Amino acid sequence: MPRFFQAHATHPDAHMAMALAAAQIDGQRGDRPLTLGFLYISEDYLPQAEALLDDARQRWPGCGFVGASALAVCAGGAEYFGDPALALLMCDLPADQWRIFSGRSPLPPEWDARSLLLHADGQTPDLQELIGELADRSSSGYVFGGLVSGRQQAIQIADGVVEGGLSGLALREGVRWISRVSQGCQPLGRERRVTGSDGALATELDGRPALDALLEDLKLPAFTGETTTLRQAMPLFRRTLVGLSDAPGARKDYGPEVRVRHLVGLDPARRGVAVAEQLREGELLSFCERNPEAARRDLVRICTEIRADAEELGATMAGALYISCTGRGGPHFGAPSAELQWVQHALGDVPLVGFFANGEIAHARLHGYTGVLTVFLDGGQPASAE
Repeated sequence: MPRFFQAHATHPDAHMAMALAAAQIDGQRGDRPLTLGFLYISEDYLPQAEALLDDARQRWPGCGFVGASALAVCAGGAEYFGDPALALLMCDLPADQWRIFSGRSPLPPEWDARSLLLHADGQTPDLQELIGELADRSSSGYVFGGLVSGRQQAIQIADGVVEGGLSGLALREGVRWISRVSQGCQPLGRERRVTGSDGALATELDGRPALDALLEDLKLPAFTGETTTLRQAMPLFRRTLVGLSDAPGARKDYGPEVRVRHLVGLDPARRGVAVAEQLREGELLSFCERNPEAARRDLVRICTEIRADAEELGATMAGALYISCTGRGGPHFGAPSAELQWVQHALGDVPLVGFFANGEIAHARLHGYTGVLTVFLDGGQPASAE
């Protein structure tokens, strides 16, 4: 029966924070042996990252450690935005059921993974392709995780401190989990098919100029060639995002198949709209905006579904990882720690830690403005990720 133990602490001194968190862990576990730890640290502790990892290894000899640094970390019902803090989840998953990997220590081709937890640097070339390749290495095709975040620098933890590239944790069939994606945006209008594009520039949607579709959804006057009108609407454009999908459907709310991207520019001459992703003709595009109420509703939905699925499988929720966008958290939900408190209220008293990312990973795809919740189970059968 796997057991998970959660701890978190804030303190100006990184080693004091580790000591406080370690006391919490050791007070919970008794004499139970531990094998694996998930460690997330705020960027305030970056100069001490190596020393903190050494500290953790000395406290729990033989444990493997994965994690990352971030602008903010979370645990239980607490979010640490702007505070020096760390979040720690320790467990006793059998050592033959997981393997830590990184660029220094790649995952062997013969290692049979069912799924992978992935931490990545957003500046890594061909990142989406690399995520897809790792997904192909797992029997479920499911990769979850996030991009490390920081104002200037960020690191990953993979039995060592790693900068750049990708690292993470491969999990075998013996590790049971349920994972869900919670969207944070709501469509402004209907979904349209990309019928004309040039790289990241959408020139036509459903055979019409893409800029015309954007103005229609924003309820702005049609473009007559006068760029002054567009400049006046620029604050509204900056709040507008783009949802991309390959799966058609009438959407009141986004599902996990939609990838939210920034709208990065306009081309009045070509009546085009530029998106922060290379576009493919035939895929579906809708304009959207961040919506706290839709985000809260979807967050409660995924927690409720996970609880129900665990009960249906005859399993107990043993521990959880939650990776959310830096644009979410309490500041978006309206109060300090509001997002994690919603998770805790809906999920129940499950040991949970995580961090706020510059992009979230689920279903082998990069997402934005989402929350990815993965719950580890005690017993039961494998469940599909949604």
